[in-house]
Amino acid sequence: MTAPTIRTVSLPGGATVPALGLGTWYLGEQPARRATELAALRTGIDSGLTLIDTAEMYGNGAAEELVGEAIAGRRDGVYLVSKVLPSHATRRGTVEACRASLQRLGTDHLDLYLLHWRGRVPLAETVAGFEELVQAGLIGGWGVSNLDAPDVDELASVPAGTRVQTDQVLYNLARRGPEFDLLPRCREAGMPLMAYSPVDHGRLLRHPAVRDMAGAKGVTPAQLALAWVLRVPEIFAVVKAPTPERVAENRAAMEIAFSPEELDELDRTFPPPSRKVPLEML
Repeated sequence: MTAPTIRTVSLPGGATVPALGLGTWYLGEQPARRATELAALRTGIDSGLTLIDTAEMYGNGAAEELVGEAIAGRRDGVYLVSKVLPSHATRRGTVEACRASLQRLGTDHLDLYLLHWRGRVPLAETVAGFEELVQAGLIGGWGVSNLDAPDVDELASVPAGTRVQTDQVLYNLARRGPEFDLLPRCREAGMPLMAYSPVDHGRLLRHPAVRDMAGAKGVTPAQLALAWVLRVPEIFAVVKAPTPERVAENRAAMEIAFSPEELDELDRTFPPPSRKVPLEML
């Protein structure tokens, strides 16, 4: 089956990825839902959402095992992302954690490997582990997650630190802090941001302003919130979709546009930051 063409984002290393990918947080943890979740992931791949984001932390590896089953026989058609926990992020620990993730995923390489958030291990040591994995052919590239602008600046100062491909952060209508300094910093470096939780863990779906505008546009609140994140060319997003129906709903959000008046209205309800806001996490 040929996947439809969708908007893409280019990473510094030359890879091109879909502007919308499949998140897997909380997937793979309920046996009764496994068949539906597998169908959702496969539906996403078929519809062009070929970026799949997972992590060793999700269900203590259960999400990676689910993803491995979903991509069996079609690994070459998927851009696969996983993450290492900060407690494992020493040079040796990073390599060992990656090998364990690869075993759960049933593959011989990741396309992108991220530091899940910053812990006590020096960034230089984690980057050394990432670079060892690149040299071994076990990952195509590496990035970070939940790093704020000062952390990204520090990362650029360590050996090979400028080879970072993306920073995956919490960004949505209600969490616009990255717009003040992190997004401009990454834009200057030619590095796109990867947004997670574009519907703010479901909270935006209940917001009256989101519901009212979605109703006026004939879309769902989730589609509106997701489309707002995807309006920025230098941002790509991952969102969890546990059913094929939700995947189709999310995929359709990529076709939604906003008028200047609608964006102004959302800015009044969810003001952009006028000062530095510490990076938030979920």
